[in-house]
Formats: sequence, structure tokens, C-alpha cells
Amino acid sequence: MNRIKGLIAFQALLLAFSALALAPSALARDLQGRMGLGYNAQFANYRESGNSTPAIAAKYAPTKDIALEGVLGVATTKPGNSVVALKLFKNLFYENNLNFYGMLAGGLVTANSNSGVDLQGGFGCEFFIPGLESVGMSFELGGELTNITGSMVFRTVGASFLNAGMRFYF
Repeated sequence: MNRIKGLIAFQALLLAFSALALAPSALARDLQGRMGLGYNAQFANYRESGNSTPAIAAKYAPTKDIALEGVLGVATTKPGNSVVALKLFKNLFYENNLNFYGMLAGGLVTANSNSGVDLQGGFGCEFFIPGLESVGMSFELGGELTNITGSMVFRTVGASFLNAGMRFYF
């Protein structure tokens, strides 16, 4: 039964990725060629461990509507806690101080001596306060498929800017 649920969740993530790849270009806040540095605390290792290690994140937009983010976090506590992940963003809707996007993410996570994978898909917004155009704050919603607890689990995810991250763009 868990295997069937896992396959259904994987197919849903694959469908979301296909929709993102085929979506037309959007006119969004132009971050092309800019590097954003900040944090991310939305992967399963953050929720599953008592020592809650947020990760350092670097986001880069090679085109106007596509961005990639690398996520790296580690705690040398006992038990250990870490995340190495990659996120893909596709801008879908334009606002002057906001990017509405679809996202896919995948990472290797460790928490409480358990290791696993964490796959996420969904939608989010990165907004910019007028006058602070180099600071972006994100919130996201969607689904997550992870096996860090020892069995494959699908759950819905909602992340405020405290978890989905804040970035300063150079």
C-alpha cells in the first residue's frame, strides 16, 4: 500500500514538472544574471530533528523566468543533521514587486541518524518590498515525498518566509 502511495505521489510530482517545463515564458521581476544569498529551512531534516538546522542557499537566474537554488546545511551535533539540495524555479506570473512561480526541489537529508531523500513540488511567491528591491522573501505551498522517517511519506507543505527563505540579491 505504501508503495502505491509513493508511486502516485511520484507521478504527481512528475506531472507538476511537466507543467512547469511546458509553461510559456512570463514577464516577471527580472533577476536574470543576479545571485541571491540567504537561507532555506523547508526540507525534512529541519522538521524531523530537534536541533533544526537551516541551510545556506544560493539562488541564480540564468534566464528571466528560470532560476536554480543550491541548498547546503550541516550540524556536527550528535546525532548529525544535514541537507544538500537543488531547487528549480519557473516564473509563471508577473507583478511589479512579486514573482509567482512553480518549483521543484530534491535533496539528500539526514536527521536523528536517519538519511533519506526529500522531493518537493509546488508553487510560491517571492516578494520584494518597495525601496528594498535587493531583498526577496518567499512563501511556498505544495507537496513533499520523503523517506527520512524510514518509510515513504507524502505530505502537504506550506512554508512561510521564515522557512522558504529570504535572500539578498547582488
